[in-house]
Amino acid sequence: GKSERHIERKNQNYENMNVDLSQTPRNVHFQSCGDLTYNATLDKMIEEGAVSLRGLKPDAKLFDEMIFDVNTAYFEEHGGYDYACRFYEEVFRFAQKESGPENILSAVMHADELNSALTEKLGYPVYHYHLHVVALPVVEKEVRYSKRCKDPELVGKVKEVIHQISHSKKWAAQKVTDEDGKSHLIKSYSLLQDRFFEHMRDAGFEDFERGERGSTAQHLSVTEFKVKQEQQRLADITDEKLAAIDGLDRLAEEEIQKQEALTKREKQTEKAGKDKVAD
Repeated sequence: GKSERHIERKNQNYENMNVDLSQTPRNVHFQSCGDLTYNATLDKMIEEGAVSLRGLKPDAKLFDEMIFDVNTAYFEEHGGYDYACRFYEEVFRFAQKESGPENILSAVMHADELNSALTEKLGYPVYHYHLHVVALPVVEKEVRYSKRCKDPELVGKVKEVIHQISHSKKWAAQKVTDEDGKSHLIKSYSLLQDRFFEHMRDAGFEDFERGERGSTAQHLSVTEFKVKQEQQRLADITDEKLAAIDGLDRLAEEEIQKQEALTKREKQTEKAGKDKVAD
């Protein structure tokens, strides 16, 4: 519920202080649940037999959220809002290919979160464009006849295929073979990022780089991230001021040395004059 209220902009106030609700009408929905909530939409899909929770634990993950993001400066360099709309429309097509169009509950591009650092640098409002996709992690599962089946010939054969919601199966690590022929496991999220990068590049969107492979960067909450950004910004400002002060100190020291040298020369000239008069 908390995540849904943030993504769909159902709150009046936000933990992210950079959300500018006056710009919210510029957010773009490529997919929506309409008047239904995510939970109500899921209940409807279960009732219609589109998906199944069969075999899941009570605390199993039922919804997945993917956030597709590229550095804000990338969009500013390519046309801003209009370019971002075209970019994320293509990202939505990629998300449909990954999750299945029927399993996506919401896909919305946020265009109402101010990038304070870039805004300050460029001198005009700059917004951080990114796409939230909420989808059900659906896999096809074969249900087979058990040993309790009355017909022995059917035991072990496929009884039905269901569309099971299973986060662990959908995003299981995958075994890959490297150039040296060695097999190892790679997290499915890393492979997803590979496919995302390749899809966008093939679609003609270039000039951006794939995220760092194997990154151990810690995920931060919105508030933690904003605080860290602000601390870095203040640190940069402090470093600039210290550098400026250091520069002024050097200039002052050089000026003092010049004055001392000038005074010394004046005294030497004065002494030389007195010595000449004495001669």
